[in-house]
Amino acid sequence: MVEVHSVSKSYGLKAVVDDVSVNIEKGKITSFIGPNGAGKSTLLSIISRLLSADTGEVLIDGQKVNETKSRDLAKKIAILKQSNHLSLRLSVRDLVSFGRFPYSQGKLTKEDHAFIDKAIRYMELEDMQDKYLDQLSGGQKQRAFIAMTIAQDTEYILLDEPLNNLDMKHSVQIMKVLRRLADDLGKTVLIVIHDINFASVYSDYIVALKDGKIEAQGTVNEIITSLTLKQVYGMDMSIQEINNQKICVYFS
Repeated sequence: MVEVHSVSKSYGLKAVVDDVSVNIEKGKITSFIGPNGAGKSTLLSIISRLLSADTGEVLIDGQKVNETKSRDLAKKIAILKQSNHLSLRLSVRDLVSFGRFPYSQGKLTKEDHAFIDKAIRYMELEDMQDKYLDQLSGGQKQRAFIAMTIAQDTEYILLDEPLNNLDMKHSVQIMKVLRRLADDLGKTVLIVIHDINFASVYSDYIVALKDGKIEAQGTVNEIITSLTLKQVYGMDMSIQEINNQKICVYFS
């Protein structure tokens, strides 16, 4: 599992993550929710070692992240950040191939190509795998980056707002893929997400952050309540049950 122990991160006098402790269960989807500036993306970056914590520590399967070799960590964790800007002119297949770098160091084997093919199929990108990224829409590009993380074949997949730039159809497609990765392949998925209803329908566990601290954490049934969500977001929401799913109504 992922263990976060008393992690803090400040910029100047502003504590972006403030003494956060949380355990992320294996083989489940855990969603980080909360308002803008709550510290969700910063915490995700600390867990993946893209950022270092000022205090506290992160352990993955009992090993301290800051003491793990980069190549070994890249075989354990795949992370997709919010903004992905590449100036190189790459095809979709080239991009997805990058996911195999920790294993192949750029010399792709037959096994690597099998993982690449599978990831491209998973994200339904077969018909555009030879297109260049600059020829794609924002949503298509996002799917290609997610395919790259799938090709990396890590136990832990960390995604920072993966539904950015996606329409409803592809947002649902990606959440279903993440659900399959957890259910069928035993992957541990950690996701920063703004849409509370996607978090409610597809998560096993939800961690709600506010002002750099954990406001609440628990199962969907424990977190998706009017009282808890008002504490987190500062607004009234009614919860309706549709097809045994808890749906938040917050537009009125």
